[in-house]
Amino acid sequence: MPRRRGTSTSLPVDSGRQKAARICGLGHWCVVMPSLQMLVLFGSQTGTAQDAAERLGREARRRRFGCRVQELDSYAVANLIREPLVIFVCATTGQGDPPDNMKNFWRFIFRKNLPATSLCQLDFAVLGLGDSSYAKFNFVAKKLHRRLLQLGGSALLPACLADDQHELGPDAAIDPWLGTLWEKVLGLHPVPLDLPEIPSGVPFVAGDVVLIQPSNSAANVQQFCQVLGLDPDQWFTLQPREPGVSSPPGLPQPCSVWHLVTRYLDIASVPRRSFFELLACLSPHELEREKLLELSSATGQELLCEYCSRPRRTILEVLCDFPHSAGAIPPDYLLDLIPRIRPRAFSITSSLLVHPNRLQILMAVVQYQTRLREPRRGLCSSWLASLDPGQDPIRVPLWVRPGSLAFPESPDIPVIMVGPGTGVAPFRAAIQERVAQGQTSECRDPRLGHLWGWPTGPPASVRPEATLHSPGNFLFFGCRWRDQDFYWKAEWQDLEKRGCLTLVTAFSREQEQKVYVQHRLQELGPLVWELLDCHGAYFYLAGNAKSMPADITEVLMSIFQEHGGLSGPDAATYLARLQRTLHFQAETWA
Repeated sequence: MPRRRGTSTSLPVDSGRQKAARICGLGHWCVVMPSLQMLVLFGSQTGTAQDAAERLGREARRRRFGCRVQELDSYAVANLIREPLVIFVCATTGQGDPPDNMKNFWRFIFRKNLPATSLCQLDFAVLGLGDSSYAKFNFVAKKLHRRLLQLGGSALLPACLADDQHELGPDAAIDPWLGTLWEKVLGLHPVPLDLPEIPSGVPFVAGDVVLIQPSNSAANVQQFCQVLGLDPDQWFTLQPREPGVSSPPGLPQPCSVWHLVTRYLDIASVPRRSFFELLACLSPHELEREKLLELSSATGQELLCEYCSRPRRTILEVLCDFPHSAGAIPPDYLLDLIPRIRPRAFSITSSLLVHPNRLQILMAVVQYQTRLREPRRGLCSSWLASLDPGQDPIRVPLWVRPGSLAFPESPDIPVIMVGPGTGVAPFRAAIQERVAQGQTSECRDPRLGHLWGWPTGPPASVRPEATLHSPGNFLFFGCRWRDQDFYWKAEWQDLEKRGCLTLVTAFSREQEQKVYVQHRLQELGPLVWELLDCHGAYFYLAGNAKSMPADITEVLMSIFQEHGGLSGPDAATYLARLQRTLHFQAETWA
């Protein structure tokens, strides 16, 4: 598709919002009473919390409130003492961790030197988004709610603990909670009677993470432009029409429609409820509008789940299903209607000490089938897999940030790494770095020599040559089949022969009874306990956050009791101390 510079037109961010406000109140144009001000702050990892925060902002404007919606880390947290009304919307990631865009706020708000009356003027509410299949369900929201109370804040109502596992999704908890919230808020700040509501080359170290910004496929971009009647070669300039509305980050000025759709609008994502709500307001087609309103209603959430969430139907596919509505979308509303493409995070798998000027990742190309005819494809993995450096020079937008794993600098401290599947990725970088710095598996402490004394010999999962060395680098790796998913097999075996690594494997499908990394960990219980308790070892866990972390934690608790002689409560305290001192670290993902 050609990308030449064409006719330049002005595309204001908010033009057309007057009309939309008269129709459904979803734009930013409204009459605002200066005395009614509220702030919505969100911490979001995948966009769900941001979507809920933006919904709160729209509902606030419909009620004639002035409302700002901001990421928590973009907000000057010291100003919180002057805010009268704040709604916090926060997700919980991994094993009870805050999202990346609220970590600075999180560190500040839990400073021990903050006075207990810091927020005595603040009315607040906390909306949490989590998944009850994880042990620390909505941990961030619960802890933030308690902390705001400790600092003198007044809670308008108990925290909302939305659950992604509910058959109706998070909205099952959010909808009634919002109803109560607005009752409380309007009780404190009643709307004047004459203002009715509006109707509805990068340095990095082991443990760091690389974020990659993917693009939509050319075929999807072309189809999107056809459905909406857009000229991909047209250029525009964004002109915010409201105070406080900033231009979207990352968009050049001027910008082409092709660039906007290719690199910014996430047309391959599954739309949320708010997408249908806004599209219904913009639709001129009666039948399509009725269906969109049904899908965006509280009673239509099971239908929405069946239509969109379960089959993973994309925004582009929904627009194709509603062609009259899609063709009537004002260009001004594209940024309100469709979320921006979010960068995808990958653990860096290489060390600059071993591979100078290279950054390596381990990536599975995501493709699976639902009941829809077309297979579902991961945006970032499919885009990266489609790139051909032999055809054209390739530029991949990326940047590096610190990960959640930090490895010890001392060569005398052993590390135990549990990384099934692609969870092994960060440990390859760590092992490369430690080996390059001279940190091997050779016994540096003579007291470690007895640790290999199994009564019946080492388990079959431990290679014989590994028993000659005490583990400075101890890696537990698991996958289904050794001949299909054994990532870096030759590299691990070479490191074993050199005495730089002890590798313990679990191939779950190669025997009648499935064997996982937690079973191997249990087999080596005496060694694990001795390394942790007597030699200050660091224990690391990386991989899928669904059930594996809980299984590993359960095995560790068992080891502490069986081989450390601890009671159940003492074992829990021991694990908590390991976590507090960073001797137990986890990096997990959904």
